[in-house]
Amino acid sequence: MELTSDAEIPNEEATPSPRRRGRKKSQVWDHFTIEHVSGGCTRACCKLCKQTFAYSSGSKISGTSHLKRHITQASCPMIKNEKRTRLALTAGNESEQDGGSAEVPPLKRRYRVSGYPNALFDPEKSLNCLAKMIILHDYPLHIVEQPAFVAFVESLNPRFKVLDVGSMEGEILAIYQREKENLVQTFANIPGRISLAIGLWTTSQTLGYISLAGQFIDSDWKLHRRMLNFMMVSSPHSENALSEAISLSLSDWNMKDRLFTITLDNDCSSHDIYSANLRDHLSNKHTLMLRGQLFVVRCYAHILNVVAQDVIASIHGTVYNIRESIKFVKASPSREEKFAEISLQLEIPSTKTLSLDMTTQWNTTYTMLEAGLEYKQAFTVLETCDDNYNEAPSAEDWRKVEVVCAYLKLLYDSANVIAGTAEPTSNIFYHEAWKIQHELVNAIKSEDPMISNVAKDMHEKFDKYWKDCSLVLAIAVVMDPRFKLKLVEFSFSKIYGEDSPRYLKVVSDGIHELYQEYAAQPLPLTPAYVEQAEAANHAGAATTNPPSSETEKSKKNATAAPVGNTGDKLLDFDMYLSEIAVTQPARPEIEQYLEEALVPRHPEFEILNWWKVNSVRYPTLSKMARDVLGIPMFMASGPGGGSASSVFCVGTGNRVLDEYRSSLRPELVEALFCAKDWLQYQPIVEAPATSPATVKTEV
Repeated sequence: MELTSDAEIPNEEATPSPRRRGRKKSQVWDHFTIEHVSGGCTRACCKLCKQTFAYSSGSKISGTSHLKRHITQASCPMIKNEKRTRLALTAGNESEQDGGSAEVPPLKRRYRVSGYPNALFDPEKSLNCLAKMIILHDYPLHIVEQPAFVAFVESLNPRFKVLDVGSMEGEILAIYQREKENLVQTFANIPGRISLAIGLWTTSQTLGYISLAGQFIDSDWKLHRRMLNFMMVSSPHSENALSEAISLSLSDWNMKDRLFTITLDNDCSSHDIYSANLRDHLSNKHTLMLRGQLFVVRCYAHILNVVAQDVIASIHGTVYNIRESIKFVKASPSREEKFAEISLQLEIPSTKTLSLDMTTQWNTTYTMLEAGLEYKQAFTVLETCDDNYNEAPSAEDWRKVEVVCAYLKLLYDSANVIAGTAEPTSNIFYHEAWKIQHELVNAIKSEDPMISNVAKDMHEKFDKYWKDCSLVLAIAVVMDPRFKLKLVEFSFSKIYGEDSPRYLKVVSDGIHELYQEYAAQPLPLTPAYVEQAEAANHAGAATTNPPSSETEKSKKNATAAPVGNTGDKLLDFDMYLSEIAVTQPARPEIEQYLEEALVPRHPEFEILNWWKVNSVRYPTLSKMARDVLGIPMFMASGPGGGSASSVFCVGTGNRVLDEYRSSLRPELVEALFCAKDWLQYQPIVEAPATSPATVKTEV
């Protein structure tokens, strides 16, 4: 539908020159007045912000387009900052404005459609868009029965009849089913295994929910995460309930034999027993790689949150004092001004701004403490000159805050690195985890008791994560051709010292054993592999194939070949290569890969693209790399995951379903959660179909 805009209202005269006293027709003059200036010139003055604009110079008139932009595009600061409230949705609003409303009426926008009877209106498409809007924006279903919403929709098109709540539920379930069928086809074509990210949800009732999201790398070596199920269970923290939910989900999606790992964000104190029981339950129904040693992975964001909360809690009294101190300063402009004067007199060089934290986001508490630490002298002076303020921390308190902030920064920086990664493949997590482990191990040995005590509290929780996940973290980073086993060797020597060879052997044995399991499987004959193999053959990569019967026949006749026939002179060479291939089998791909030189560490390096290019050289190892790099080490971000800021959320392992969703039927809750995830990866609606009608927009 083509949109064209007229400069003026149709059938109205252009704005007259100042010499004419006729009524100005353009509606901009509801918002502007004419002011005469020297030299016979006039300027248009906005009635709201008093800003003036050129209008006429002698007989030359500037027009009103720039004046319209000032109003309609919210260039006017008064209009931009004014909060408008639309109370009337019907024609009665004009009488209310006539009754003395202070609200400035906006410029009217009118639509004139030529050939309206031929314009296309598809109520089914409109209904589908409405259902998707409810799904994507978490609107309550009963919005469709709210009088104001119904009036709004009818004002757009009286022919569209909004459904009741029951019918809208049916439309949402239909969208869910269609999208699920499409996703089933997608999963049927993925070349590798799938890993699950599992979230536990509670409600105000006795029931709970389990969310299961699948993460995988497709045939084009792109990382994906999709919500699979959102199931209601009687006890979400039970190993039996979780095991049953996983089995039902895999059966529902036809992926019984394709499970690789599961990632949990449960409480660390129960992780050993919990994961062992879960592994036992699922090993009876599903084949687990590497005897289940990689099967249960703990969420990296969760351990960062747990450690951060514990170390902040260790100085909760000082945190309270700093929070109250900042509240005191920000309570009035005069206090802020006084605090600024004190800071200036003390020549405090800090550029940080004092800000209060949100108790649900530990990173905001860290930035609050860090800023407060910069102004510690100013708070001390403020307490001496203001009798109303007595919350300044002591010198010892500030010293402990300084130590805590130093180690919170490790967690804060690590979380930001992970959250800022567009495709968080599993190889990136080893870099962050080993650095934190190394710093805490060294800090425990510090002669400063304050440092060693803080480090011990942090290390107790983080070391548990390191012991549980160091194997899977190390195997993942070995799949990075820029580091391979070399980084593991280096980091283990820093962490374990003389004992590092023993720990390194565990990683090396695990890598080789896992590779052997993949080598025992047949290579897939997907179109991607076939195309890559053909390309390699054209490049001369298949010269070691055993000779065919035609080759044998040619060999017998080789002595009779003319001397000038150079094509037959290499037949003996081909036979020699074939004999070598039989008597000296090729070395395992894992050995070739580990012995090759490291790939240079360029900033633009993309690990998935590297494996895509090198999958022909390493057909078996690339299968292993695809599954390993697709492990979701991080519940909070990544394709199909939560927002990056959720990495800092306090209590990530204890999600609570709101009262409204808790009241819905379980199948509808699942449809809303899953469909919202699936719809974000596709356009909401296709380009509208229109008849050859022309719509003019007039201002």
